[in-house]
Amino acid sequence: MRLTDFWTRMEQALGSGYARSWATDYKLSSLNGRTVEEALSDGEAAVVVWRAVHQTLELDPKFR
Repeated sequence: MRLTDFWTRMEQALGSGYARSWATDYKLSSLNGRTVEEALSDGEAAVVVWRAVHQTLELDPKFR
């Protein structure tokens, strides 16, 4: 998954005004307590981060 695809999905799930804020502030246990931004900065694959977000937000399976 490309980062542009990742951010498009984040904005679809959370809204364009909230996605970046959530990604900076919310720590996900499935990412070892890191935020989305921290995980991506650490080199975690976007698809892995997206799966963690998807699980955390309990999104509809169609958004996988």
